[in-house]
Amino acid sequence: MIAAVVLLLVVSLYRLIPLFCGMGVQQPEWLYNFSPMAALCLCGAACLPRRMAIALPFAALLGTDLILNWHYSRTMPGGLAIVNAEFLAKTIAFAAVAVFGWQLRQNSSPRVVLPAAIGSSLFFYLVTSTASWLSGSYPQNMAGWVQALTTGLPQYPASWTFFRNALVSDIAFTVLFLACIRRSVAREIEPASAPTPARW
Repeated sequence: MIAAVVLLLVVSLYRLIPLFCGMGVQQPEWLYNFSPMAALCLCGAACLPRRMAIALPFAALLGTDLILNWHYSRTMPGGLAIVNAEFLAKTIAFAAVAVFGWQLRQNSSPRVVLPAAIGSSLFFYLVTSTASWLSGSYPQNMAGWVQALTTGLPQYPASWTFFRNALVSDIAFTVLFLACIRRSVAREIEPASAPTPARW
């Protein structure tokens, strides 16, 4: 279990790397949104002990989100509100994914959690892209919504690449997280199942 918690914290801190490396919007395309936040919420709620299943992922997510927004409020032209509509949409989407993950606690096997992670990634993409469309950055019609889901705004990489990278990172994180959980369970069972040494 410790390995799974460490993985969760490392992935959360990984989100802050662009701040320390000065990469900003110049980072390679394959790194855009390569951040398994949906999977983090889902797996945490489904597999971690109850006392930290929701609190730990949300503390990590909200903490890093606020740090990133604070950074971009100081560096982006025109500034960026620390708490804005997209931040609220992301938080609502994360909460919905966590609730879904909580429902899987009685059946958190890989064959259930992995497809759920893929679905959560798609759900998060749809919610956040729709929120971006509703914010007024796009034409308020069907064509504008499709643009928000596919090509995005001209000054940024295409929206579909954000989804592709998030999906890949969500799948990779879920596999690693489940492997950590499985290893922890196996180590807890081993002493109990080991034969009792004979006494002479």
